[in-house]
Amino acid sequence: MSDQADMLSPDGEANIIETEYEVGQDNIQTNIGPFGLDIHNPVFMISGLTIVAFVLFTLAFQDAAGPFFNDLRGTITSIFDWFFLSAANIFVILCLVLIVTPLGKVRLGGTEAVPEYSYTGWFAMLFAAGMGIGLMFYGVSEPISHFSSSLAEGAGSPESWAPLAGAAGNEAEAQRLGMAATIFHWGLHPWAIYAVVALALALFSYNKGLPLTIRSIFYPIFGERVWGWTGHIIDTLAVFATLFGLATSLGYGAEQANAGLEFLFGWTVTDTSKVFLIIAITAIALISVVAGLDAGVKRLSEINMVLAAMLLLFVTLVGPTTEIIRGFFANLGAYAEYLPSLSNPFGRADDNFRQGWTSFYWAWWISWSPFVGMFIARVSRGRTVREFITCVLIIPSLVSVFWMTAFGGTAISQIVNDGYTAVSDASLELKLFVMLDQLPLAQITSFIGIILVIVFFVTSSDSGSLVIDTITAGGKVDAPVPQRVFWACFEGLVAIALLLGGGLGALQAAAVSTGLPFTLILLLACYAIIKGLRSEPR
Repeated sequence: MSDQADMLSPDGEANIIETEYEVGQDNIQTNIGPFGLDIHNPVFMISGLTIVAFVLFTLAFQDAAGPFFNDLRGTITSIFDWFFLSAANIFVILCLVLIVTPLGKVRLGGTEAVPEYSYTGWFAMLFAAGMGIGLMFYGVSEPISHFSSSLAEGAGSPESWAPLAGAAGNEAEAQRLGMAATIFHWGLHPWAIYAVVALALALFSYNKGLPLTIRSIFYPIFGERVWGWTGHIIDTLAVFATLFGLATSLGYGAEQANAGLEFLFGWTVTDTSKVFLIIAITAIALISVVAGLDAGVKRLSEINMVLAAMLLLFVTLVGPTTEIIRGFFANLGAYAEYLPSLSNPFGRADDNFRQGWTSFYWAWWISWSPFVGMFIARVSRGRTVREFITCVLIIPSLVSVFWMTAFGGTAISQIVNDGYTAVSDASLELKLFVMLDQLPLAQITSFIGIILVIVFFVTSSDSGSLVIDTITAGGKVDAPVPQRVFWACFEGLVAIALLLGGGLGALQAAAVSTGLPFTLILLLACYAIIKGLRSEPR
């Protein structure tokens, strides 16, 4: 039996789906010079050629690309905001239901399966892949943005960016509302999106014996048609969503790393420097790609976990420690209080916040979900559904709350208690470093922050190329390394094209436009998960 078959064969009891499809049966196996290829036809061809054409078109028409992407993002988030919010609520409810029902006893991989990774290694990998760059970029900037807009005199007006009706003139309530809105974007909802995709992939691959690819999730709905054009379309959409969601995060990482280098060393930030940095970090990611999952992503993720924990501990101890600790519990309470209103899709007046922040975030998380979901599935065999969802949903959400409380709370304290306005005046990508500048050892902590962004960039690119390669290889998890190298290179190229063709607005538009169709796919996946779990031994 092949390594692929060994990986997908359940250990102990499981309800195998009988199908005549064999992993890789539609693949094209060939050699280009010394490099072997094993690619799925037509998913690789369609997605690869489309992305190459996109990069060339965006670079050729940079002046027209920026306005186009900005208009595209605004149109999608304003028309479909209710859809994104409703779908995300469904994902959270499904996860919470699975935790408390008997379906949570199902073990991924069969009744006798055992976990491949320790809790430490497993948690480090899923967290680094899930939102590492985002926490670095928005950890300071988002709490300050929501606090400032909530406190502003015009909070609650149609022009305001304040969440809900804001809290004009009420400093304490503006802080509570600002932190609740931040946690809303980084708590249960995004991790529920990841958990749905990861659980579905793990269930239908490890328990049902189907290929580890997005189309397998929909076998209970479409049957054997998932191996034809129905499945080709699903997998191709997954490739687009993954690549553009990744490019968004890589673009954010490049913006912040450049800003940090400028702040720390006087590095002049230009389009050329951003391109150079993306190329340099992509080259480092290629080394990790060649090293493989255990030697590459796992090791880098654990290093980043240690560095992130050290930075978090430092800010907690040298910042307003008592405020941070009290704020953690107070912010959880504010989150619980405001959660029903923030997650309500209808009858709200805070259009700028709901469409400009929440709709973008949900689309971004959904476009990331094939990547993060498949990566989490790859490293989660042997966990029960209850253990899996608890660890993927609850624990990272709590860590995100503490991170935002420590970094965002410290920045808000600098504004409110110290009158330090530089942190609120700085650009989004610079706010982290401006906040650290007011703490001891600023040079060292800022440098650690830059290293964290770069290593998160590398792990995201590496694991993203691994996931896209698995999809475009028809579910093969042992496809030739040159294919992963190809996708890692094009992740960097797409990020470069979007940055040059419209900056952060273009990156956000790419995530939103690919997240919209994939939301429909995830809603179908919820039904497939329930149907699949009900047939499993517990």
